[in-house]
Amino acid sequence: MASLSSLLSRLRSASSKSSYFYNRYANLRHLRPLPIATNTSSNNNNKANNPLLLWSTAFALSAGSLSLLSPSSPSLCDDSKTAAVIGGKGSTEYVVKGSHRPVPQELIRELNTICQDNMTTDYDERYVHGKPQNSYHRAVNIPDVVVFPRSEEEVSNIVKACDKYKVPIVPYGGATSIEGHTLSPNGGVCIDMSLMKRVKALHVEDMDVVVEPGIGWIELNEYLEPYGLFFPLDPGPGASIGGMCATRCSGSLAVRYGTMRDNVINLKVVLANGDVVKTASRARKSAAGYDLTRLMIGSEGTLGVITEVTLRLQKIPQYSIVAMCKFSTIKDAADVAIATMMSGIQVSRVEILDEVQVRAVNLANGKNLPEVPTLMFEFIGTEAYAREQTLIVQKIVAEHNGSDFVFAEEPEAKKELWKVRKEALWSALAMEPTYEAMIADVCVPLSHLAELISRSKKELDASPLVCTVVAHAGDGNFHAIILFDPNREDHRREAERLNNLMVHTALSLEGTCTGEHGVGTGKMKYLEKELGVESLKTMKRIKAALDPNNIMNPGKLIPPHICF
Repeated sequence: MASLSSLLSRLRSASSKSSYFYNRYANLRHLRPLPIATNTSSNNNNKANNPLLLWSTAFALSAGSLSLLSPSSPSLCDDSKTAAVIGGKGSTEYVVKGSHRPVPQELIRELNTICQDNMTTDYDERYVHGKPQNSYHRAVNIPDVVVFPRSEEEVSNIVKACDKYKVPIVPYGGATSIEGHTLSPNGGVCIDMSLMKRVKALHVEDMDVVVEPGIGWIELNEYLEPYGLFFPLDPGPGASIGGMCATRCSGSLAVRYGTMRDNVINLKVVLANGDVVKTASRARKSAAGYDLTRLMIGSEGTLGVITEVTLRLQKIPQYSIVAMCKFSTIKDAADVAIATMMSGIQVSRVEILDEVQVRAVNLANGKNLPEVPTLMFEFIGTEAYAREQTLIVQKIVAEHNGSDFVFAEEPEAKKELWKVRKEALWSALAMEPTYEAMIADVCVPLSHLAELISRSKKELDASPLVCTVVAHAGDGNFHAIILFDPNREDHRREAERLNNLMVHTALSLEGTCTGEHGVGTGKMKYLEKELGVESLKTMKRIKAALDPNNIMNPGKLIPPHICF
């Protein structure tokens, strides 16, 4: 009985506490310390109780027991006025608000002991870490301190120190996320994982690799190439493996190999109290307990800091062919993508670019491609199989009003063709160099893709803003790059209107507001309509159990108006 009383007490306690390319950032590595901040508020040294015990308790206790949680606790139910401006329902605010208090001097000293020279309070460095490189999102504050841990032990000690003083933590990877994941609206400590980028173990016969979170997917594939292996996810250049896990990203190869959740075997994660958890074994499948790996993938740093990732690998394809064809309408292109998937052909990529995006490519790269809706494919396998696939798809294209079907087999020619797609964002931004991009990331069941694109394209073409369309057509994921002047209110409102329209259209077609970019601060306002309030309450209960002091990337993912 005493044990049960203790558990309930702990649960109540937990609830109440409640650059354009990446090289642009890589050059900012001159750490120049500034004077130590002064502590202006009292600090509570009480350590959080064991989050794993609280986690188990949160799942095991009945709804009646969970009613013991206080709905007035700040970490469980934010003020409605605040909710309206940092991602709650109906939020249209451009700048993410947040509260801020100076970081205690004692914490600065502890971090200095842990990190030695690998920390900074330099304003320029803090500003870079507080403003995502490719995102229009802003926050009223920037991090107070940036630390660069070199080991899991250092991460654990940093997190313990921050939890003790109840100072917010924002994990930071490749800085390529676009939904405000790395903003620091409440200031606090930014944990930059870029120095943790070792390959810890490669198991060639098992086709898996163990890496630290700071390594980029491009760097990893360069390491793996001599072994005939590769990691198949390919988001934007500069993305790190840890950030890719945190946002549950995918890329153009997801149609063949799946998303991040399908390609991670296990993780090691530092929880809010500093404990290190390994989420699973290295076996390719397991039925042992809760799937903690999938819980952490896509949690966007709100439940813990990823310090190690075990990834499943693939053999480098023996042969590949890249094909391109043109259409008079984008709906025809989408119909061919759907017909190709329905044919059973195992394509590895199916990508759509509209005529505006092709124009952007021409302007940025000095090309002379026909400015019409364009569909791109990649076929892999043996040489005979890849060519057979190509001929089958060429026939499907001809049956759906497609034309100018061309394909490349030589490595340089293939690379040049795919460059058209991989540099879509940079090409679009070059059309309006002083503008920023609001990027839609909706995804629908494949059968609804043509309808989603057609309805969205009609509005995009009628808008005064420059809007381009790119899509991972093989799995129903559709992006619109909406260029707007951040200094013009009418531009911001129009961009928001278009984004809202596409999201609500996708939701009406049983889709999602984000196929691969994640929630961050930008997509929180859509989650209640997509998932329902009970689903969000469950997420918040998990968050409160694992992070009772609400220090782990606060203000992200879970809408602030959700209460229980």
